Amino acid sequence: MAGNSGSSSLNQVLPETTSRCLSQNITGAHNFVVTNFSELDGMGIGQYVSSGSFSIGGCDWRLNFYPDGETATKDKDAYVSVFYRFLQGPTGTRIKVSLSLFAKYDDQAISIQKGKKKRNGKKVLEFAHGVRTMEPGTGWGWSKFIKKSSLRELVASNSCFTIRIVLTVSKNRTDDAGTIEVPPSSLHQDFARMLEDEEGANVTINVGDRFFLAHKHVLAARSRVFRAQLFGVMKESFAECFQIDDMEPSVLERLLYFIYTDSLSEKYEGNKIVAMQHLLVAADRYGLNRLRLMCEEKLCSWIDVQSVATTLVLAEQHQCVQLKDACLEFMSWRDVLGPVMKTEGFKHLTASCPMIMAEILDKIASLKIE
Repeated sequence: MAGNSGSSSLNQVLPETTSRCLSQNITGAHNFVVTNFSELDGMGIGQYVSSGSFSIGGCDWRLNFYPDGETATKDKDAYVSVFYRFLQGPTGTRIKVSLSLFAKYDDQAISIQKGKKKRNGKKVLEFAHGVRTMEPGTGWGWSKFIKKSSLRELVASNSCFTIRIVLTVSKNRTDDAGTIEVPPSSLHQDFARMLEDEEGANVTINVGDRFFLAHKHVLAARSRVFRAQLFGVMKESFAECFQIDDMEPSVLERLLYFIYTDSLSEKYEGNKIVAMQHLLVAADRYGLNRLRLMCEEKLCSWIDVQSVATTLVLAEQHQCVQLKDACLEFMSWRDVLGPVMKTEGFKHLTASCPMIMAEILDKIASLKIE
């Protein structure tokens, strides 16, 4: 009896446990701008040029463009090839990929899409891969991305095009059901709403025919220039309302959006390149270095025949070294400088920065030597 009683006291019922599998898709895009296809055409089968590495979903990637194709084919038509490479990340990473080609033709943005006719004045050439499992150091792509003859025709006017990759990385993790999931910060959304609602605003900024309500302490915290105006020796002049000259209302609107959200507004009125040029000037004027670099990065990726001269003037005047180098590089490629010299922007360039012509010629000469 005593033995049986002792045995039953050792029985134990454990509490029920639960775990859950959480799936997350992280999507990002990268644009690889090729500005000199005429120079690359003929470099040889299997030879390629690479994009810079980019990170999506905690993994590093790169695009390889083969102007004469990755491998020889039996087809009578020659093709260019495009492949993406998985440089670094977890083994067994699951992804989905789409790849597009955007061309410039007659100074108008054109995109080309396989199997689709013109739509809204644009075409897009696009390929997509379903879900694929990748290992670091491997790659995948399209040997017959587009016929070389078709690509030559599309870029005949300026030899420029962009390869855009949109990549989705799928991630899974298992958590205990009791784990508290902390949501991402909504600070930038809260500040954007505060700017839009104008609640608690205590200063008015007049630009042109528009008035913008803002918050003094937010402006001062983000810009040393606003801080000096609102809380320095001149604060009486900027107490409740002040005017900004030499700026378009739309530029101040984008400037305030960055100040409150630390990000660029995707809304553009008219020419987006001109809008970004004006925003760079405003960022430099108000000491917003991060915004200035963001504008510089955008303008580097948007360089074209019509805008390169005015962008170069801007880079020279505001000491944007990387933007200036990108403009000089673009103008030095074969068959590009001639069309650029016919633009109004080039006339402005020669009038405002005459010494820069020597740098353009030096760049062209260095490429010929190479």
